[in-house]
Amino acid sequence: MNNGAKNVFLFYKKTPEMEEISKTITEEAKSYGYHIVSNAKDAQIIISIGGDSAFLQAVQKTNFRENCNYVGISTDSLGFYTDFTINESRELFNSLQEEQISIRQAPVLEVIINEETPFYCLNECTIRSNVIKSFVIEVFIDDMHFETFRGDGMIVSTPSGSTGYSKSVRGAVIDPDLPSLQVSEIASLNNNSYRTLGTSFILGPNRKLTLEVVQDGNDHPIIGVDNEALSIRHAKQIHLSLANREIKVVQKQEHSFWKTVQKTFV
Repeated sequence: MNNGAKNVFLFYKKTPEMEEISKTITEEAKSYGYHIVSNAKDAQIIISIGGDSAFLQAVQKTNFRENCNYVGISTDSLGFYTDFTINESRELFNSLQEEQISIRQAPVLEVIINEETPFYCLNECTIRSNVIKSFVIEVFIDDMHFETFRGDGMIVSTPSGSTGYSKSVRGAVIDPDLPSLQVSEIASLNNNSYRTLGTSFILGPNRKLTLEVVQDGNDHPIIGVDNEALSIRHAKQIHLSLANREIKVVQKQEHSFWKTVQKTFV
């Protein structure tokens, strides 16, 4: 890492406990010559304090910056984005100083709803019924109609997000070195009228996925990007693809995605 990158922004939930933790991390940062800034736009390093959820929030709230490094510090167990614990803050800043880290380029999902301004997410985009009733989605891969889905919803995830919501509906865990989209069903109905693949499927990095919500009275689905719901009342068409951008995630040199998977799930 460039030793001139000294401005650090801390992202955390403003509770008394987290304020105390942030003070400790601030002192550690200053002892290594780093400057804590109050505006994320001025930072070359953005540190989230919490868990993976806090990391996702930090990336969302700072607009998926490509020209900085994101670091996750966990207050509990290590996650897929949080490679350091609060007891390892000294190790973190020493590793940054000595450039004894690895940088993972994490792909970002672009979501365009009704041809309007794109949204971005690091883990997944979900589309779900907002009432106790299934709804219909026409699924297109590139320009080809692929299937007609009826059910509770769909999840489109990145490799980073494959260990989250997607996995809970029996999606595959995807190596983060494979840029791709995974499409997973939530409680699909398969009968003579509606027929889907019936399993998750994976699209390459240059594919475009389009979901068209059939306007049959239940056409106000809930759309979520990572852990945030969008305030869009009438979604007709959703375009999803890997964005032409990535974020840089700081990890320990010895980091292993599959060891984290093993520790978490096996």
